Amino acid sequence: MSAIDAFELVHDGRIDEYSIQARLYRHKRTGAELLSLSCPDENKVFGVSFRTPPADSTGLPHILEHSVLCGSRKYPVKEPFVELLKSSLQTFLNAFTYPDKTCYPVASANLADFHNLVDVYLDAVFHPRIPEEIFGQEGWHYHPKDGGLVFKGVVYNEMKGAYSSPESLLSDQSQRQVFPDVTYGVDSGGDPAHIPSLTYEQFKDFHRRYYHPSNAKFFFYGDDDPASRLEILEEYLKDYDALGIDSEVGLQPRFTEPRRIEAPYACAKPQEGGPAPKAYFTLNWLLPEVRDMEEVLALSVLEHALIGLPGSPLRRALIGSGLGEDLAGGGLETELRQMYFSIGLKGVDPENLPKAEALVLDTLKAVHAAGIDRDAVEAALNTIEFRLRENNTGSFPRGLSLMLRALTTWLHGGDPLAPIRFQAPLDALKAKLVNGSEPLTALLREHFLDNSHRVCVNLLPDPEMSERLVAEEKARLDSAQAALTESGRKKAIDLAARIETFQETPDAPEALAAIPKLHLKDLPTQNKAIPGQWRDGAVFFHDLPTNGVIYLELGFDLAGVSPELLPLVPLFGRALFEMGTDREDFAAFLNRAARKTGGVGREVSLSAVKDAGPGRASSRLILSGKATPDRTGEFLEILCDSMTRANLADETRFKEMLFEAKARAERRIAPSGHVYASRRLKARFHRAALAEERLSGLTGVESLRAWAADFDRSWPWLRDGLQELRNQVLRRDNLQVNVTLDAKNYEAFEPRLGGMLSSLAAGGYSPQDWPSLALPEREGLSAPVQVNFVAQGRDLNELGYTPHGSMLVACRYLRNAYLWERVRVRGGAYGSFCSFDRWSGVLAMLSYRDPNIVKTLDAFAEAGEFLSRLDIPAEELERAIIGTVGDIDSYLLPDAQGHASMARHWAGDSDEARQEVRRQVMNTTLDDLRRAGEVMTKAMHGAPVVVLGSEEGLKDAGKTLKGLEINRAM
Repeated sequence: MSAIDAFELVHDGRIDEYSIQARLYRHKRTGAELLSLSCPDENKVFGVSFRTPPADSTGLPHILEHSVLCGSRKYPVKEPFVELLKSSLQTFLNAFTYPDKTCYPVASANLADFHNLVDVYLDAVFHPRIPEEIFGQEGWHYHPKDGGLVFKGVVYNEMKGAYSSPESLLSDQSQRQVFPDVTYGVDSGGDPAHIPSLTYEQFKDFHRRYYHPSNAKFFFYGDDDPASRLEILEEYLKDYDALGIDSEVGLQPRFTEPRRIEAPYACAKPQEGGPAPKAYFTLNWLLPEVRDMEEVLALSVLEHALIGLPGSPLRRALIGSGLGEDLAGGGLETELRQMYFSIGLKGVDPENLPKAEALVLDTLKAVHAAGIDRDAVEAALNTIEFRLRENNTGSFPRGLSLMLRALTTWLHGGDPLAPIRFQAPLDALKAKLVNGSEPLTALLREHFLDNSHRVCVNLLPDPEMSERLVAEEKARLDSAQAALTESGRKKAIDLAARIETFQETPDAPEALAAIPKLHLKDLPTQNKAIPGQWRDGAVFFHDLPTNGVIYLELGFDLAGVSPELLPLVPLFGRALFEMGTDREDFAAFLNRAARKTGGVGREVSLSAVKDAGPGRASSRLILSGKATPDRTGEFLEILCDSMTRANLADETRFKEMLFEAKARAERRIAPSGHVYASRRLKARFHRAALAEERLSGLTGVESLRAWAADFDRSWPWLRDGLQELRNQVLRRDNLQVNVTLDAKNYEAFEPRLGGMLSSLAAGGYSPQDWPSLALPEREGLSAPVQVNFVAQGRDLNELGYTPHGSMLVACRYLRNAYLWERVRVRGGAYGSFCSFDRWSGVLAMLSYRDPNIVKTLDAFAEAGEFLSRLDIPAEELERAIIGTVGDIDSYLLPDAQGHASMARHWAGDSDEARQEVRRQVMNTTLDDLRRAGEVMTKAMHGAPVVVLGSEEGLKDAGKTLKGLEINRAM
């Protein structure tokens, strides 16, 4: 039977919204389904997804997701996933565990590479080796330590990190309490308290039951041959027969009355005289199934009208109440079989929780009684429609976004194309809303006010919880050890030894050779140029196909900002858009922007300048927006109003923004400790990193805390500072403009842009010195976390090193070979990184959700020696080079290409310099890597260290790390 004959064509039609030819197939022998989307996009996507409903919180689906990528029948190496990371041109390579499914997607713009990735992933999911050693390494096992046993495992430590984040806990509890009686009521990622109860037999049985073609959804997207897709799949499916698999996700029975639960989260012990720790809460409603796309869109419009903008009534009521610091909850959740809605507040005094809950319900009643403002409905419809039409997924492949959308219905027996074909349900919804918002208020009544399936989740601060979690883990270990028989203990120690042997045994050369790979000759020797031309000296225009969307960035130089005002810049950027103007309040202004544009926003761009030394930096405040050409006048007027008419004296609104910013920054510390540790480390080395630490690092958080702690006293200075920043920064001579658009539309846009720019005041700036921070060489940052984030690095310019492309190859090889093996596989950390910034010359090594500190620093210290004595075959070196070229050739959508081109200009990185780096990378030799290792050895000797972790862990590490100064991060 031919491959085509093995499949039954169920549907063949066009998706006009995205110019896609869609074919849905069913495999005759197994019942497996394939959604095949053909379009001109060169960034091809493949995915295979399984319905994997967990029965408990042992994290079984999550551990299996990690494990199947650790060697298979055809590719019997320890880490084929890592081997692909080393040498592929992939634009996406990962796997996801959801509450009800596990997805294995890959993407590449290179056809040969794409087919290689597909083959490795198919073999991994259907024929994994998954020996007990892999289960122990990725999931959990007992590891001997100091005469006793400890729990060790990658997922175990990953989830200890997740459970250190109050926001993660709140989200998890909100979902689980809405769905207590179905699979969504357990944690598919794994609760560290339950992970050690998972057995190897259960693990193997889960794969046998669910990882079968009869339970699979296959997906292809892009410009590859659609017939070859069937041939690739049939090669794997031909050996299977249909299997009856009970993986259906049940519907949650509805509550007859609302519920309320309380749960603790670990917080730092309050300092004497300091503020008391705050609580979190969400109100959560169960909504209908994800089937009727018009209803899904209507609920999305209702969500946006309620909370989508700072001036939206529910958001405004919550933030303006002063009861909390920022919104909590994810709003409308549409990825599960049944939707749910979650909203609440962070940073609430525990005694005010009843008031906060009542405020949500009272506001919804008031909105229902008054009706939803017509402008708010128009803004919501425009925002959602623009987002759907643009399909701008950033660095995420467009095809992967479509796959995940299709799975919301497809996974549960629905039409996979329904979530993608948005035009008909959108038109139907618009027709119903043309005469007013009554259909939305009816939804508000049905699904919120009259819905008894409601849960209030209160997350309460517990300063003793961190110590209690440590004690509970020890108690579980003591209990487990006491229950072990002599033979059981011997088996546990034997498994730990076998895991270490497995980790230390090199893969057989013939097994490594089996991993499909590209060759250097298959790669272009030239960088792909991004078109760009300067117009009138200050406008950088990129002629790119944007489907008629104007992408505009206004980059204002920040070099003249005084050091005391520098931490205020991020809030200043927000204030320009979120404090209204002299003609309208902030709600009306943001509503106008949402109705007339695809979005406006701001960001701060910071980078070193190539060959300019540590004292120079590119520092810009970017005001950006996007719109269709027919909205040009309104779009430019909105940007002009934000710069020239913003009301920077609204004390009440600024206070709300400040407390939001503080809450968001503080809540990011625990889940993103590596980011804060890295910023703190690099602040020692060059001006751009110093600015980043002052703006968005822990130093920036300290500024936010200080202003919020005594706002009444701070406000006059803040108000004057905002006005001074407007006077200093928003000037024509400080400005460079970036426009990404096709040439035909640009010709009409250019004169109108010039008219808008002429409204800005003339003049420039005088560069300011930004004093360095007094930071210790070895710094510990304490926080209520169960894992660590370790950072170490140095400016290689101090050693006289001249940046060379081979250092990029060296860092990539270290990350995917040595650090992966030492820090992740053996050390149990969830991630490890090595980076080199060729503009600043800074080399940095980091770990993420790491149970170790000293061992990790030892690994960093020995990394250079590993490279300096490296002896690998030519094929392995070639793979490392190819992977680095893949980083250089990262796939970018048109707007991202325009942004990257301007960022390179600001950093002084010319096309010629980038081409020379490519040449150096592609000609890297083994001797080059060894020389890089010698430089690293010198660099890491005595290099500054920053560790974010628990106070107890830092004190323990300080016994070895002499001079470790411990400061408080949270």
